[in-house]
Amino acid sequence: MAPTTDTSRRENIAAHSKALQQELRELVDVVGPANLADLLLERAFQLQATDVHLDPSENGLRIRLRIDGVLHDVLLLPKEMTAHMVSRVKLMANMDITERRLAQDGHIAAATLKHQRDVRVGSGPTIYGERLVLRLMPDARSFTQIEELGFLEEQLDQVHRILASPSGSLLSVGPVGSGKSTTLYACLEILNDPTRSLVTIEDPVERRIPGVNQIQVDPKIDFGFVEALRGVLRQDPNVMMIGEIRDSEAAHIACRAGLTGITVLSTIHGNDTAASIDVFREFGIPAMFIADSLQGLIAQRLVRKVCPDCRITTNPDPAECQFLGVDPAQASTVQLATGTGCDRCFHTGHRGRTGLFEVMVLDRELRMAILHGKGHAEIMALARSKGMLTLEDVAKRKILAGVTSISEIHRVLVSEPA
Repeated sequence: MAPTTDTSRRENIAAHSKALQQELRELVDVVGPANLADLLLERAFQLQATDVHLDPSENGLRIRLRIDGVLHDVLLLPKEMTAHMVSRVKLMANMDITERRLAQDGHIAAATLKHQRDVRVGSGPTIYGERLVLRLMPDARSFTQIEELGFLEEQLDQVHRILASPSGSLLSVGPVGSGKSTTLYACLEILNDPTRSLVTIEDPVERRIPGVNQIQVDPKIDFGFVEALRGVLRQDPNVMMIGEIRDSEAAHIACRAGLTGITVLSTIHGNDTAASIDVFREFGIPAMFIADSLQGLIAQRLVRKVCPDCRITTNPDPAECQFLGVDPAQASTVQLATGTGCDRCFHTGHRGRTGLFEVMVLDRELRMAILHGKGHAEIMALARSKGMLTLEDVAKRKILAGVTSISEIHRVLVSEPA
């Protein structure tokens, strides 16, 4: 049995979307457009979506769900219902329904939804009206342990070694939506014990952790990361998690904290581990502070797993053998997994996600390379010579283990700029 082509897979997605569209339309006829938002959110939670997009267009309100990192069309709401839908969501999120010209941020509490997960709402004007994006906060009960995230065994040992350091910084590196915060929360669980004072500074607080003092920044009252950092440093912390290092001042404070006996966890945007060192340089951090404060770096991506219900296996072709480093003569002994598409996986062939990780532990040689101003390529080469597995190395291992597919790795990694 051969896997379906990309064209047939898109047709399957479209067919499933039509079924969901019909379901929602029937519910609208029963409950009215004002309550469609409640029903849509409940359906999004059931499908384990991470975001709901409400995009105005010339023909109506386009509704999409992001599932496993990919957006799917589910409904085009008629123009006459658009205002009801947008107003309903804004009311739930305590936003100003009369203000349509400026961007707004809102929050739908779990109590409002009778659900254990909050929703963050952002609005903004477009040429066809207001656009809303709803971010469904992660389930606090899932992915709490670092062993659940997808690290390879040797990488888990490296992360535990970094966290065992009495001070210094551990940075999680990657683009938006790559699971950086989830990784930091799992690290916090390892460090969370009564002998330590743990504080987080977040925007927003994505999950609540007993035993940790969590701070929500609020730019509306000029209480941002920098202001919160200054206050926390006077409150005797042992471990400090900074949701994101966004600017030079926050980077300087975080580095100084790591040098004064505090364990600092934070995220930063970058393509790989060595790229974050370049970001710190761009922030104007002296090489000595970077080298002395950093204990380790974790670059990561999220990839979709092959659906277990429609999973089939095939042997790699010559091009796939070349990509995976497999001897073509041994291709018949290698099995690659792919999904044909079914109702359980929204007809994508993938269900659920796992992480790809690149863990760089800073040792004496790497610190000296930073001090001497070595570039990205030289630092990566040195780390690889010491056994570091790159994101692509880990991706190939997971393909050969049948966890994910080559097409998914190409979507997430290979299509990225070098």
